[in-house]
Amino acid sequence: MDIALYQPDIPQNTGAILRLAACLNAGVHVIAPSGFDMSERALRRAGLDYIEHARIRRHGSFETFNAWREEEQSRLILLTTRAETPYTALTYRRSDILLLGRESTGVPKNVHDAADACVLIPMAQGRRSLNIVTAAAMVLGEGLRQTDGFPH
Repeated sequence: MDIALYQPDIPQNTGAILRLAACLNAGVHVIAPSGFDMSERALRRAGLDYIEHARIRRHGSFETFNAWREEEQSRLILLTTRAETPYTALTYRRSDILLLGRESTGVPKNVHDAADACVLIPMAQGRRSLNIVTAAAMVLGEGLRQTDGFPH
């Protein structure tokens, strides 16, 4: 199971997601452009010593990423507050890619429409959203639990 970041805005979040993915053997797809320096040096600073264990794949645009993942026959699961399906109600597959939108704006309609499934994390009324790292950890954890995908 992999995580995809759509045009990430905040380097600290990207670093924390790289660390999460490295610890749980998940790949990370970064869909350009990002809102910060994505050089190896910058990623090392953001991801600390976990960056060397992270599997990062960069995609120049959503279109190139989407063509790649369709060729790989991976489902795209979008985490969004606009979904109706709770993340715990979906049956996950090991080949799924969990897509997280920009921290500032989420994803545009064409990206939303390309998702094979959209899930949300139920929250208390009146709350806007969780940090994307927290959301990624919750949904990745559920997906790995269902697929017996945690590292052994």
